[in-house]
Amino acid sequence: MAALDQKSPNVLLQSLCCKITGKSEADVAHQFQYAVRVIGSNYAPTIERDEFLVSEKIKKELLKQRREADAALFSELHRKLQTQGVLKHRWSILYLLLSLCEDPKKPSSRVPVCCYGSLFAQALPRDVHSTPFYYARPQSLPLSYPERSAAAHNSSMATSGISSMGVFSINGPGPTPPSLLTGPGTQAVGESMRGSRLAWTVPVSGSPSGAAAAPRPPGGPSASPAPKAPNRPRRDGDGSAEIGEAALVRDLLYVFQGIDGKFIKMSSPENSYKIDPKVPLCKSLRDTSSRLAELGWLHNKIRKYTDSHSLDRAFGLVGQSFCAALHQELKEYYRLLSVLHAQIQVEDDQGVNDGMESSLTLRRLLVWTYDPKVRLKTLAALVDYCQGRKGGELASAVHAYGKTGDPHMRALIQHILGLVSHPILNFLYRWIYDGELEDTYHEFFVASDPTVKTDRLWHDKYSLRKSMIPSFITMDKARKVLLIGKSINFLHQVCHDRTPPGKIMPSSKSSDSPKDATELFTDLEGAFQSKIDAAYFETSKYLLDVLNKNYQLLEHLQAMRRYLLLGQGDFIRHLMDLLKPELVRAATTLYQHNLTGILETAVRATNAQFDSPEILKRLDVRLLEVSPGDTGWDVFSLDYHVDGPIATVFTRECMSHYLRVFNFLWRAKRMEYILTDIWKGQMCNAKLLKSMPELSGVLHQCHVLASEMVHFIHQMQYYITFEVRVSISPEDIECGISCVA
Repeated sequence: MAALDQKSPNVLLQSLCCKITGKSEADVAHQFQYAVRVIGSNYAPTIERDEFLVSEKIKKELLKQRREADAALFSELHRKLQTQGVLKHRWSILYLLLSLCEDPKKPSSRVPVCCYGSLFAQALPRDVHSTPFYYARPQSLPLSYPERSAAAHNSSMATSGISSMGVFSINGPGPTPPSLLTGPGTQAVGESMRGSRLAWTVPVSGSPSGAAAAPRPPGGPSASPAPKAPNRPRRDGDGSAEIGEAALVRDLLYVFQGIDGKFIKMSSPENSYKIDPKVPLCKSLRDTSSRLAELGWLHNKIRKYTDSHSLDRAFGLVGQSFCAALHQELKEYYRLLSVLHAQIQVEDDQGVNDGMESSLTLRRLLVWTYDPKVRLKTLAALVDYCQGRKGGELASAVHAYGKTGDPHMRALIQHILGLVSHPILNFLYRWIYDGELEDTYHEFFVASDPTVKTDRLWHDKYSLRKSMIPSFITMDKARKVLLIGKSINFLHQVCHDRTPPGKIMPSSKSSDSPKDATELFTDLEGAFQSKIDAAYFETSKYLLDVLNKNYQLLEHLQAMRRYLLLGQGDFIRHLMDLLKPELVRAATTLYQHNLTGILETAVRATNAQFDSPEILKRLDVRLLEVSPGDTGWDVFSLDYHVDGPIATVFTRECMSHYLRVFNFLWRAKRMEYILTDIWKGQMCNAKLLKSMPELSGVLHQCHVLASEMVHFIHQMQYYITFEVRVSISPEDIECGISCVA
């Protein structure tokens, strides 16, 4: 049991007091009581646990010592430390480093070893943790030092310090030991502890020594009166006295966050923060406070927009990025407010320059909040401008708002644009490099219609959503972007080409960060244009190569030229000779299988037989709609069947044009064929009719008329073939495709 008592906290604490003071147990009763009450108190820490503030202080210390390189190195190391989860108490380590870097030549607030006796003379009021007055003040905004001193003096409170020794003892109040009232160490400790939480005056009921507990000026006589703290203006706003500037500053720090203060509140009818007209306040302070309160209104406007859209999924990724950018700016704004709160907290903890006025005034607030106010004004105006917009339209609004001559505001808008356009850039990269369109909320300027079938994929499935085209992307670039992704999907779904996209285009596939998006969009005529052009060139070239090699696009074009545009002369002439007996009959008596057999005979008898079987099997006969009185010449037509990827190139509309041109050329060729037969008949009958001179004039007129008709037909065919370019040479077709590729 004795061993247990020796290890109890009280025994160990008493031994510690004896060790520090070098006195016996009987002589350290007051010090032991003080130590017990310190351990049992619930004082909050006097230091703001803000890792950012501590790191900034360390960097400022390094800069004061002209160690810019070390400051930069520290900033980089601190940034790396934040990304790792090795340390859980980074603030404590940084504060330790800050404490270790203090100049030892400066006057220290630590208590020297020789003055431990005086330290223990700093008596604490009893039961401070149960005193109701302690929680009467908000912990975040405590009273400043002069107010505490004045309150302690006027209400006869007990104070900590040398002069309060003897107020409390184990058995109650007692006389102050004279040995603890003298010596230079006592004065040093009294000065060093001023402003700390241990030096706060706390009201104690029933203390008979309140008047005698006021601190004495160091070095002065014992009978000299205690210095009177300066009286600050009343804070209660009860009409008996004008409220002070410090109270307005505290109110404004809450208003800056959109929280109603004690004197400044939101007026719903006027939609602005107003100072209570019943509060006694001079006009200058009222006007300055109203100007500062505008920050709270701007904050509320931005915060209302972000709160209403952050959880709205229909707002899309671009809208969420915009809200994230606004949150980021508000976070920087909150960081400034935390610094201002910490400034007031430090002044309250340490005393405002030993009784002087606070360094945080309304005019200084005006200066310190000037830049944040300009930024919030820009953001609030941007929020108004972007109301009801989403996707690419929202990005266009942000981009348009960045056209300003103010470099700082332009940098702010460009930063926001980088965040907003990052999802659009991801959409764009996924589209032009993979052909994938993951646009759940319809934000991208390329739209897809899932109801369209594969055979109409190229023409109808994908289109431009013009309202969503960002203003920094031209219509020409948007069309190229559409064609790039459309080509990739055409290769995959129609041509069944399984080549990985990386082999088609070896370019970068995505942006790593919003910064990349900003840098890319700021160089729209350079890097961005080159990326789009390179992807467009590579994709188009690969698509044409696949169509030419796997689906003989060039051969099909030449086949249509030879057969539908009558480029294969021997075949067309022989076909007419074979069809003449059939086509002179009525159209209703024709049978397609008979005409198909004649077509195959004409192919085998001419150079057409050397064409590819893939080409010849697509050549067929087609009978047009029959009208009363039509002959076979009126309804006969050649046809060319297309399917698969080739059908995408030669659409129904395209084939309809080909058939119309064929019918026109076929009729012209028939007229030439008839005129040729007439000329042959005239040549055969010329010798027989020489014996009839009375017919020479008529025959001459017939020869002239036939020659004019032949000349007209030849000129028309020449015009159609070479001027209109209906029949293009194979070399021209090949050259055109290679140029496109």
